[in-house]
Amino acid sequence: MNTQELRFERPESLFASAPAEMRGASRDDVRLLVSAPDGHEHRRFTDLPSALRPGDLLVVNESATLPASLAAEGRLGEIRLNLSTRFGPRLWTAEPRWSPAKQGPLPVREGDVLRVGDARARLLSPYPGIPRLWFVHLDRPGEAILAERGEPIHYGYAPAYPLETYQTLFSRVPGSVEMPSAARPITPRVRSALLDTGVRIAPILLHTGVSSLEIEAATVEQQALYPEPFRVPAETARLVNETRARGGRVVAVGTTVVRALETAWSPGGVRPMAGFTRHYVNPATGVRAIDGLLTGLHDPVTSHLAMLGALVGIGRVKDAYAEAVRARYLWHEFGDSHLLWRAPAAS
Repeated sequence: MNTQELRFERPESLFASAPAEMRGASRDDVRLLVSAPDGHEHRRFTDLPSALRPGDLLVVNESATLPASLAAEGRLGEIRLNLSTRFGPRLWTAEPRWSPAKQGPLPVREGDVLRVGDARARLLSPYPGIPRLWFVHLDRPGEAILAERGEPIHYGYAPAYPLETYQTLFSRVPGSVEMPSAARPITPRVRSALLDTGVRIAPILLHTGVSSLEIEAATVEQQALYPEPFRVPAETARLVNETRARGGRVVAVGTTVVRALETAWSPGGVRPMAGFTRHYVNPATGVRAIDGLLTGLHDPVTSHLAMLGALVGIGRVKDAYAEAVRARYLWHEFGDSHLLWRAPAAS
């Protein structure tokens, strides 16, 4: 697929700069666009239980968000260093940025040392195929530096909010550097309504790195992706397979869940699995483990958008996004929600 097929127009006025609860509402007071092959339906997020059926299964990510953005200083002056994936206590990948609003790549060099307070981060080498990311070695465990100096990763369209703002109802195991935000509007009352409807909820774990990078390769399938640690528990694999075997629908809550389940998929169903995944879900690989995806609204020319295209076809994604722009849905982690069905809801 040519990367131009992932382009669409969306005004910056639709970037959500604050969470709903800081706009005088509750977390679940956002909109929900439901997209099926026969069209789109506009709902509130609190209507989610009525969009599902008894016996459906929601799969959620239990990863909690770290304060992974660090103010750093080095040969180029003051910059930001956003940690990404942890390979060991002192070995991470990271994204050097000029600022939250201005990304890289920066003209950094191998061996450059960045000062983070009284800690030091040495740049080892760029990540193959992704010039914005570098392997870095820290002079003390990364978690200790983040606890002392870190703040949540944020970008130019929104300030940094308290860390709790970036956790979800299911956040249990710290490890993501950016919030697995699809579950953010699921409040205790929405969860209770889902369970009362007969919808079951099962967890996976995937620690997210820095946000979906813009695809820089000539074609979508050639883009390099970095690995992320994940785990699909045996009970979740069993529930996914059981749900689909009896005609229920499996709904991934977020692209992180899709990546984990597709990594664990086999012709015999989803298997328990743990480790690092480099699986890149795109139209060439397809999607086999889920029937629907509850997610946010994603940027053009990104790996997340390619994943949506793998689920329902890029034509349907762009049609849904045109409808979202027309109806002024809000983008990004504090924005509105989108439920996509790969098959008619009545199937």
